[in-house]
Amino acid sequence: MIALMATTITSCSTNPEKAIDLSNLDTSVNPAEDFDNYANGGWKEKNPIPDDKSRFGTFDKLRDEAEVQVKTLFEEIITSEHEAGSNGQKIADLYNSGMDTNTIEGLGYQPIAPLLEEIEGINSKDEIQAFINKSHATGNSILFGFYGSADRKNSDFVIAHFSQSGLGLSDRDYYLENDSRSKEIRTKYVEHIAKMFELINTPSDDAKEFADRIMAFETRLAKASLTRVELRDPEKTYNKTNLQGLADMAPNYNWDAFFKTIDVDPSGDINVGMPEFMKATSEMLEDVSLEDWKLYIKWDILSSSASYLSSDFVDQSFDFYGKTMKDQKEIRARWKRVQGLTNSVLDEAIGQLYVAKYFPPEAKERMIKLVDNLQLALKDRIKGLDWMSDATKEKALEKLATTNTKIGYPDKWKDFSSLEISADSYFNNILNARAFGKRENLDKINKPVDKEEWFMSPQTVNAYYNPLFNEIVFPAAILQPPFFYLDADDAVNYGAIGVVIGHEMTHGFDDKGCKYDKDGNMNNWWTEEDGEKFEKRTKVLVDQYNEFQISDSVFADGTLSLGENIADLGGVNIAFQAFQEGGKKTEPISGFTSEQRFFLSYAHLWANNTREKEMQRLTKEDVHSLGRFRVLGPLRNVPEFYAAFNVEPGNYMYLPKEERAAIW
Repeated sequence: MIALMATTITSCSTNPEKAIDLSNLDTSVNPAEDFDNYANGGWKEKNPIPDDKSRFGTFDKLRDEAEVQVKTLFEEIITSEHEAGSNGQKIADLYNSGMDTNTIEGLGYQPIAPLLEEIEGINSKDEIQAFINKSHATGNSILFGFYGSADRKNSDFVIAHFSQSGLGLSDRDYYLENDSRSKEIRTKYVEHIAKMFELINTPSDDAKEFADRIMAFETRLAKASLTRVELRDPEKTYNKTNLQGLADMAPNYNWDAFFKTIDVDPSGDINVGMPEFMKATSEMLEDVSLEDWKLYIKWDILSSSASYLSSDFVDQSFDFYGKTMKDQKEIRARWKRVQGLTNSVLDEAIGQLYVAKYFPPEAKERMIKLVDNLQLALKDRIKGLDWMSDATKEKALEKLATTNTKIGYPDKWKDFSSLEISADSYFNNILNARAFGKRENLDKINKPVDKEEWFMSPQTVNAYYNPLFNEIVFPAAILQPPFFYLDADDAVNYGAIGVVIGHEMTHGFDDKGCKYDKDGNMNNWWTEEDGEKFEKRTKVLVDQYNEFQISDSVFADGTLSLGENIADLGGVNIAFQAFQEGGKKTEPISGFTSEQRFFLSYAHLWANNTREKEMQRLTKEDVHSLGRFRVLGPLRNVPEFYAAFNVEPGNYMYLPKEERAAIW
């Protein structure tokens, strides 16, 4: 299969026009007026949104292709004999148990009946806490989040972290804002809760009453929660304390019992990300009735289990979270959902097989060269900044020089030997998987950080920057067309995967990443004057994106998406400079110069169609701008784009020099 992949990619070299498919363009559009629709209008026409999606773009299309690649692995695994306890046995049994719909349908909600009965038998607030503690120990984080992660000011060491959680809606603002969409979502959510309770034989009138009480409970949690913009501030969510400090903050919770139940030593440092939230939960233990606490916990069990129960629960959950929230028309095929779950649980076990079959060593070698060239370009850009002092430049260059790069797959693979999976019960497999993942995380607390760990599997179509590790990571699956062509002309690769590389590098210097030093510690390495200049320049980007209109009353949130917008702009600038300095230019191909092909390749990354409700949801919840604005937003600030496509004053894509954002 590796040879077949290499042959497919090589065809792009002998037919370089394929790397920029002219049918993806809409040449009736003036590129100087709307470069997104010029570059992607044809693609949008050819790629309508499938009924099982609320958005379909270049990323989604490649994810579908990677999903099919994984499916070919599964087809062999699930039909083969495997030694008991092997990764192959676990993959096969987890998948096959999820596809055993006859058994699952026959069980209905029986898998959670013992938990619901246990909750019904609770007679005190102490027993409420005991149930929550046990749930955390087995991987279901009821009410609040608890996990191990690096200490932001001592990033070589893992400490305990508490975070806000506990909401059934995906953003606290849905509970609190009074726009028409939020009101609609609240109404539909209460209806959804009632319908789910009816599925466990709760009388209709009681179910409606329960739903109202649960909504009131969650609304109180929402009022104590930070906004998404606040959550992006690493300083606001760094509140390190100890067990006594936690007890003082939330005195009505028995924290000794919590840590004993989850088997974590409580004597180390503890970061409470959202102190006001933890205080609110403590107050609620005192003044919210026992019956409302029982209802809330029942709802958590019911909602978090719905996807693994019979189809009436699956369908009702999809009706709200898929149709109402995202405007999906139909649920994804069962094999996709079960494969996705299996792929998540046994991520690196499947990743080993994926890399062996689909990731040629040549791709990693070419990526290393691209990364090296982009680092040199960013180094030159930092040195040439006219707004930054020499003292801050020195720190920035030190951070860049120590940025680690991971490409393709981990050097050591995760051990799944303690995870028990059988062919007997899909739901029990889910419980075991949750407990395994939770124990794996909790066992890291109060120990040194493992810097070799990956936080995405090789078969994931994505990339990331980790400020605590000061590293950029590119899984194998993203290193495929249209992001990466092994033998395409340099303009295409620099415009696509080159910009992705530059994007992740820039995250080390965006409004959040810039607060971490070269060692991954949260530490202000800026002079005061340089910090003020940086904020002034990023404010230009905030204002630009705030003007992008989603619908009649909805505009983009330039503050929420600032980090990604800085990274997009930085990625384009760095990759273009790296291409100019180290890439090989060609004669025009299909009538386009190398510079034009660079920008076309970049724009094509963000080709997509998105349903209106999903655009509204993403604008509220996602730190990334919508795809269209990831084309228009950065390029209006790039003078080299102006030159490539003859952008002049009066064109929409033109901004006067004094209105452009110039950061990295």
